[in-house]
Amino acid sequence: MTALPATTDAGTNRDDVRARAAAARAAQPALALAPSARKDEALRQAARALRGRQSAILAANAEDMARARESGSRGALLDRLALDAARVEAMACGLQAIADLPDPVGTVLASWTRPNGLRIARVRVPLGVVAIIYEARPNVTADAAALCLKAGNAAVLRCGSDSLASSTAILAALHEGLEHAGLDRAAVQLIASRNRADVARLLALDDLIDVVVPRGGRGLIERVKAESRIPVLAHLDGNCHVYVDGAADVAMAATIAFNAKLRRTGVCGAMETLLLDRRLPPEAMRAIVTPLLDAGCELRGDATSHALDARVRPVAPADWDTEYLDAILAVGVVDGVGAAIEHVNRHGSHHTDSIVTADERAAERFLAEVDSAIVLHNASTQFADGGAFGMGAEIGIATGRLHARGPVGVEQLTTFKYVVRGAGQVRP
Repeated sequence: MTALPATTDAGTNRDDVRARAAAARAAQPALALAPSARKDEALRQAARALRGRQSAILAANAEDMARARESGSRGALLDRLALDAARVEAMACGLQAIADLPDPVGTVLASWTRPNGLRIARVRVPLGVVAIIYEARPNVTADAAALCLKAGNAAVLRCGSDSLASSTAILAALHEGLEHAGLDRAAVQLIASRNRADVARLLALDDLIDVVVPRGGRGLIERVKAESRIPVLAHLDGNCHVYVDGAADVAMAATIAFNAKLRRTGVCGAMETLLLDRRLPPEAMRAIVTPLLDAGCELRGDATSHALDARVRPVAPADWDTEYLDAILAVGVVDGVGAAIEHVNRHGSHHTDSIVTADERAAERFLAEVDSAIVLHNASTQFADGGAFGMGAEIGIATGRLHARGPVGVEQLTTFKYVVRGAGQVRP
């Protein structure tokens, strides 16, 4: 691999960004043809390297955390940025889980023979070079690179400035795994700068990059969609809902609502709006909202919600459309499942929404009519995660309709081609 110029906090220049994307492009064809065993070995060795480099990774993360605190970051953002021994271990386990998945490359999706004897097969192939632009979470560095590698794609990563030191330390473990397996480390590139202009430079490289995947807040997603000359596989913010139906088991609903909001407030699957069926008795509603209030969650509700507990603050119209990523929750009382569906489809971000009910008909209606990438019955929205879905990990939750929807895992990072075998046929 040709040596690439170093990057600095001031940023790279246009040629440097292009050089890194070009190096990834040059490395991708061999990766696309690499045997499954070699890719899996790279992932397992990278997992081993993550564990071996834990001290260095945590030291780098401490630098990022200190810098974030100095810049005024708080709460959920710090939670997303923070690493500890358990989270480093979770990254390593994620890489191992991806290694254990079936290799999608070369899978025959369908095959048939035409009357003229032509044998046609639709076969999975890598997307090519995937750029991932993300904020805050350093674990995305490992997840994104591993998923791309498993699917035969080269990766060009552009982390947020807040996670630069952590991501650079994680990248070293990934490169160690690639080299141990005899694969080109150039297949995983990091645009290691704090210069926002490098995002625009990356988005202009449609001759080198096949797909860009932004993962972050609404501002980042909208910027990438507006500026990119490359096809975008995007997810919007996670304005997720839990609707508690009148036929719900109240104890179950209280447990689900508490978990959906407070397990981790900074993840995109965190509940941001709680909808309560007006048929629920006031004492049942209180059993659901009181634990949240007692745990320090700020509730912003309508008049009926406020009447349940004086600690519920008045809701503003904008609250119904807000992804708080914090211990803040909008609460509303609606007239049954139809009104809940209407509210979710109007105010939600088509990410993840859940119904809690013992009424199967109400559940099936909600699951069918809510227009979101993930819909759940009697389960927390915090299950919106590729790992929880058995996909090893994910780059993000796609909320669009084209190519992929929901968790973007290994299979979603492939496309297909048609392989046609003949015996001398010509078309009349």
